[in-house]
Amino acid sequence: MELIKLGDKTYYIKNVNNIGVFKINDEEVYLIDSGNDKDAGKKILKLLELESLKVVGIISTHSHADHIGGNKVIKDRTNANIYAHGMELAVVNYPIFEPMMLYGSNPFSELQNKFLMAKGSEAIELENNLPIGLEYFNLKGHSLDMIGLKTSDDIYFLADSLASSETILKYHIFYLYDVEEYLNTLEFLKNLKGKYYILAHSEITKDISSLIDLNKKKIEEIIDVILTSLESPKTFEELLTEIFNHYNLVLNLNQYFLVGSTIKAYLTYLLKLNKINYIFQDNKMLWEKIV
Repeated sequence: MELIKLGDKTYYIKNVNNIGVFKINDEEVYLIDSGNDKDAGKKILKLLELESLKVVGIISTHSHADHIGGNKVIKDRTNANIYAHGMELAVVNYPIFEPMMLYGSNPFSELQNKFLMAKGSEAIELENNLPIGLEYFNLKGHSLDMIGLKTSDDIYFLADSLASSETILKYHIFYLYDVEEYLNTLEFLKNLKGKYYILAHSEITKDISSLIDLNKKKIEEIIDVILTSLESPKTFEELLTEIFNHYNLVLNLNQYFLVGSTIKAYLTYLLKLNKINYIFQDNKMLWEKIV
């Protein structure tokens, strides 16, 4: 981990999951996310202690485990307040909702892993609790109520609002909760004007325009793959298998539920656009393209 200064008050910790750091005075900081697990949280605290900085608040951009994994250990050691927004607040406080939402019922033990479920954080609602110098904005689509943050140094922390080029090239399908909202977020991002943009899983950049285009093109491509597949009626399992085979992806437990949930988000979007329909035949639910 490395603490990098970007402005008078704005820093970020370069990591697998980039962490925002905002100074509210010479000794105290707010974090933007906290890393993927308790070890990440410990490393963040150690790094900041070397700079004589104390964490007094953590703003969770959203409730996925790789963004809130350090919350509990940091709160236990510093008594920092933890904040989240909207429906994300419920999942930050009760992380069992994450695998429950992916599974659709009581998740079996193997789904309650640290990749899908962090420790509960005892968070409170962010709205009306932001320190001076920070403002938040909605970045829906990747998760329920994800937010980004802008600092007084004109620097934007954009969480998982854009999949990295590496992720797109390697995995093709990145997790989405709501395709329509994600496309709205891409349009919103086009109008941002800042000095730097920090995404959770990408290198810091001054220009996100090409990445926005890459994300949108990949979504359009996936839609075409789904519609082509559904030229003949298929069950969801058949569709999912065909998509995995198309992109040469390897099926495992986490990918089955994450990619599967994402494909369901695409089906919801295409159903709303009247591009597809569902039928019941021989006690099977089938999806088909509307011709």
